[in-house]
Amino acid sequence: MANKVLVETSARHIHLTEEHIEALFGKGATLTKKKDLSQPGQYACEERCTVVGPKKSIPNVIILGPARPASQVEVSFTDARTLGISAPVRESGDLAGTPGCKLVGPCGEVDLDSGVIIAKRHIHITPEDAEAAGVADKEIVSVKIESSDRSTIFGDVVIRVSPKFATAMHIDTDEANAACAFGECYGEIVK
Repeated sequence: MANKVLVETSARHIHLTEEHIEALFGKGATLTKKKDLSQPGQYACEERCTVVGPKKSIPNVIILGPARPASQVEVSFTDARTLGISAPVRESGDLAGTPGCKLVGPCGEVDLDSGVIIAKRHIHITPEDAEAAGVADKEIVSVKIESSDRSTIFGDVVIRVSPKFATAMHIDTDEANAACAFGECYGEIVK
């Protein structure tokens, strides 16, 4: 791998607690796997719901499984402006002091007091690949993406090392559009 890394676009999505799954989809409801994602154990679900902000709503937002300890809504800056929410850039799970929203499902609604974030760009990486690339957990790096029309260097990319990960960088749809990072795309870690 050295310093090359697969770049994947992570579109808007929702992570839910067991309690919120039941509130939105009915008593005893569980998530239905539609397809596996690149990160082991993570999957896109058949279930969808509407994210409601003070300004507008975004319908048909995909839910990712499995259930989590805290519900979280990950959007792009464009989505946040559409919703009318001033969402901060945060690592997944860092929800303290974040704004909330309403989630509407086929069987009910959930008012989240917090949990809306713009995911900090990051690289999931195995310990072996981290050693080969010369990076460490929580290190901040830059990643250069070459494209025919919009080569871009993304700064402030956090390294997340775990043997449970598959090595890949995650950026949101705004970032993918800015760099023309479509289809199979690779970036170069720059320190």
